[in-house]
Amino acid sequence: MESRIRVLFLVTAVSATIALSGCAATRDLFGLGPREAPPPGAEAPGQVIEPEVERRRIKEPAIDREDFELGAFAGIMSIEDFGSDVVYGARLAYHVTEGFFVEAAVGQSEAGETSFEVLSGGARLLDDRKLTYYNLSLGYNILPGEVFIGEGRAFNTNLYLIAGLGSTRFADDDRFTVNFGAGYRFLLTDTLALHLDFRDHLYDIDLLGEEKTVHNLEATLGITVFF
Repeated sequence: MESRIRVLFLVTAVSATIALSGCAATRDLFGLGPREAPPPGAEAPGQVIEPEVERRRIKEPAIDREDFELGAFAGIMSIEDFGSDVVYGARLAYHVTEGFFVEAAVGQSEAGETSFEVLSGGARLLDDRKLTYYNLSLGYNILPGEVFIGEGRAFNTNLYLIAGLGSTRFADDDRFTVNFGAGYRFLLTDTLALHLDFRDHLYDIDLLGEEKTVHNLEATLGITVFF
C-alpha cells in the first residue's frame, strides 16, 4: 500500500512539472512572456538625422488693391500695303475680377508709301497718312505666375488674351475695327507694371480699288500704374 502511495505522488509531481513547462512555452510563443530590456546606451528606433532647412525670405509684390490700371505704350505697327512705322498711345483698364478686365485704348501711327506710289515716281494716294484707332476690349488672365530674380525677389506675372471692337480713322474715313491678341504683364512693384503686347487690327478698306480686309499687326511695350 505504501509503495502505491509513493508511485501516486511521483506521477503527480511529474505531471505538474510538465504542465508548468508547457505554460511557459505558450507564453513565449504568443509574446506574453517577460521581455528583455534593451542594453544601456541603445537608441530608440526612428529618424536618426534631423534635416535643417533654412527658409528664404522672399518679398513678393502683389497687385494693388485698386482695380484701375492706367498707362502708355509705344512700339511698331505694320499697316498693310503701307509699310511699318512707330505706334504710340495710352490704355486704361478696369479689373472686374482676378481673371477678367476691360480695357479702353487709343493709338496713333503713320502710313508710309505703297509700292504703287514708289514705282509711279510721284503719284500720291493719300494726303493725310495719319492712322488713329480707338478700341474697347475684354481681356482674360490665362496664366498667372511668378518670376524669381536672384534669391530674394519674386515678381508676379500674367499671360493674358484680349479681343475687342473699335474704330480706326484712316484715309479720311472711320472704319469699324476688330482687334485681338495676347499680352504679358510683369509687376515690378505693388503698383507699377510692364506690358508686352502683340495685337492684330482688322478692318475693310477699298482704297486700292478692291475692297479687302487688312491686318495691321502691332507689337508694343508699355508701362502702367494701378490706382
